[in-house]
Order: sequence, then structure tokens, then C-alpha cells
Amino acid sequence: MCPHRLVLEHLTSRWGVLVLIALLERPYRFSELRRAIGRVSEKMLTQTLQTLERDGLVHRDAKPVIPPRVDYSLTDLGREAAEQVRALARWTESRMERVEEARQRYDTRKGATGR
Repeated sequence: MCPHRLVLEHLTSRWGVLVLIALLERPYRFSELRRAIGRVSEKMLTQTLQTLERDGLVHRDAKPVIPPRVDYSLTDLGREAAEQVRALARWTESRMERVEEARQRYDTRKGATGR
């Protein structure tokens, strides 16, 4: 697989999109980010954050305090990517009515032909 396709998959994965958009608001601690996103398992969020960190999109700041504190934020590269992902998410939201109409036409057409 081409390296750029792999990064594209990371950016547009279910949880990658939500993490990037959430981190555009502000840095988050892990538990805050998990609550902000909702319905993501601890394991999946950890994997997503590690992947995005490896790609240079997310910065992990572990503070040497007790109890441990880890904050996640976007790098400059991550902010640039997140802006693009957010634009796509906004486009999807603004065009949902047209998508639903197209789905209905498709389903009606397929139902009429029995396929």
C-alpha cells in the first residue's frame, strides 16, 4: 500500500476524524477526550492516538506528576489536516438532505427492479 494512502486511512478512520476535530478545539486529557468523542473504547482511542502521534499529527505531553497527567494536542501538521477533515465533515452535514434523497431514489429504483 502507498504510504500516503495509509495516512489518508488514519485521517479518515471513524475515530481519527473525531479525534482530530475534537483536538481542534483545545488540548485534552485522555479521559476528557474519550468523553468528548463518546462511545469509543479505551483500547481504540489509545490505538488511534498512537497512530496519529506516529504520523506526526498529535502531540502527547506526559507530565511527570503524581497522579500522571497526559495531554494530547495537535501538531502544526495535525492542525492543518484536522482543518481539512473538519471541512469534509461540515460538507457532509450540510449535504445530508441531498444524500438522503439520493438514497431514497436508489432504494426505490432497486426495490422496483427486485435487486
